[in-house]
Amino acid sequence: MTQRIVTDVAIVGGGIVGSSAALALRRMGLGVVLLERDLCGSRSSGINYGGVRRQGRPLSQLPLAQRAHEMWGRLPELIGIDGEYLRSGHFKIARSEADLAALESYRDRARDFDLGIEILSGATLRAQCPWLGGKAVGGSLCAEDGQANPRLVSPAFAMAAQRAGAVVHERTRVDEIAHDGQRFHLRALNLESGNAIQVEAPVLLNCAGAWAITIAEQFGDVVPMVSRSPAMAVTEPLPFFMQWSLGVEGGGVYCRQVARGNLVLGGGPGRLLDADRSRSDRDTIALLSKQAIELLPMLRNAHFIRTWGGTEGYLPDRQPVIGPSRTTPGLFHGFGFSGGGFQIGPAVGEVLADLARDGRTRTPIGAFAVDRFSSVPAATPVLAS
Repeated sequence: MTQRIVTDVAIVGGGIVGSSAALALRRMGLGVVLLERDLCGSRSSGINYGGVRRQGRPLSQLPLAQRAHEMWGRLPELIGIDGEYLRSGHFKIARSEADLAALESYRDRARDFDLGIEILSGATLRAQCPWLGGKAVGGSLCAEDGQANPRLVSPAFAMAAQRAGAVVHERTRVDEIAHDGQRFHLRALNLESGNAIQVEAPVLLNCAGAWAITIAEQFGDVVPMVSRSPAMAVTEPLPFFMQWSLGVEGGGVYCRQVARGNLVLGGGPGRLLDADRSRSDRDTIALLSKQAIELLPMLRNAHFIRTWGGTEGYLPDRQPVIGPSRTTPGLFHGFGFSGGGFQIGPAVGEVLADLARDGRTRTPIGAFAVDRFSSVPAATPVLAS
């Protein structure tokens, strides 16, 4: 049996970007069909660290991050749950005077965005945070950044979109996409029922995460994206001691403690098993443990109860691709977040909805244009027969 659907906008990918775009489009009154190969929010959108931070992002991302910050502040209104979202503060640790100078420079350069970044000296830090190890010489605090549970938030955007009237097909693999010059024609297969689905729409949003490159390249938007897998781990529950979400200037370990006491940690590369699966690597987890104990000595006898990895798309400049195709009218991309898409994801969804409806958005996205890879030869777009 083949189901045929004609709609205003088709979306491929049910992560936080695609799902929030679907929700925004329904709130605009447009028809939406969202196709997700697995379960919505089950890939990197749902298994990431859960950091909801603006601090440390490139300045070009801060308008998006500010738009997202406003959305995170009304999460229950948007998706019906709070997603364990807390503005707990995000603290970036300096392990040297050079690190501290870099954090001060960032605070000054980001001042126009009113992030409220406060530099803490080593003495202040030792007084406020006796649980920190001796390697921290200071750091910067963004008090209104925070954390959330991605396993709750990302699927909730898809469910909210569905309640608002979006047609959401999970476990549905897109096998073919073509464009006839006016409309996109998608042929998909529901992997549980075996039923075929044909979707026709004038606008297509490519939100397929690490797998979005296949769609982009099919339409001539060749980008140098590669897949990577950040290593993640969670400890057994420990007595609650840390409100902030922690990161380290220059990269390395990052961690947060949830209300149940578990510490969620990440840092270093995991292992890609194949195109669809990944996991944390044993050597990476050993290094992560060493770095975590240096920062938080009380973890010395803590046990990891689970480790995991996710597959994410990375671009050379670690900036996403957001905006129109350079070859095909009606095609808009939102992918390549390089491990930093969870906080800005809801705003990217709204931006894509703006573009789908109006062809423009109030949020600056010029830095994320696919054109920046114009030296990569464009392929020939696929036309429907």
